[in-house]
Formats: sequence, C-alpha cells, structure tokens
Amino acid sequence: MNAVHFRLELAAFMIHDLTPRLVQRAISTYFAERLPEVKMAKYGKAASKNVESTMRRKKKGTLKSSSGRKVTSRKQAIAIALSEARAKGAKVPPRKSARKSSRKTSKKK
Repeated sequence: MNAVHFRLELAAFMIHDLTPRLVQRAISTYFAERLPEVKMAKYGKAASKNVESTMRRKKKGTLKSSSGRKVTSRKQAIAIALSEARAKGAKVPPRKSARKSSRKTSKKK
C-alpha cells in the first residue's frame, strides 16, 4: 500500500463518518507494520561514564586487577568497569554464566 492509496483509504474513513479513534487506530496500524521495532538501551549512562573513566585509568597505567597487577588488556579493563558499575547499581546486563562442562570428571579410587 503506497502513500496515495493510504490517503484515499483515509478519506474513505472520513466520508463514512467514523470516530477519530478508529481513524487514529487505522493510521497507527498502517505505520506500525512499516516501522522497525525500537530496542531499549542495554547499558545506562552511569555504566558508560564508568567505562570511560576506567579506560582513562588503563591508559594512564593506574588501573589494577583484583590480583594487584597492572591491566594492559582493553577487554579486561571494560570487564572491570562493568563489574564496578554493577556493584554501584548502574543499568548493566547480568554477567554471562560460565559454560557447563560437557566432560565427565572421573572419580579417584
């Protein structure tokens, strides 16, 4: 259905003396079929700020891991930042759980 056809259909609605609510519903369903679904943000502003400051600390050389060693990996720095953001209560998705081992452990006799 193109725009011209849509306008003609809308005019037909108005001719038949339909309520504005029905016309509005017809318009919203027409556009709802064509618009992509909008997704919510996964991370909040506080988490973003936390990652930003952590990356600065990494570049400066003052970011330390839990063992006390200097962090050199970008991925590790981001993981530390998100962990700190979670602890502060920022909007961050939960950690991905570790994969379950498919190997069977043998018992020692």
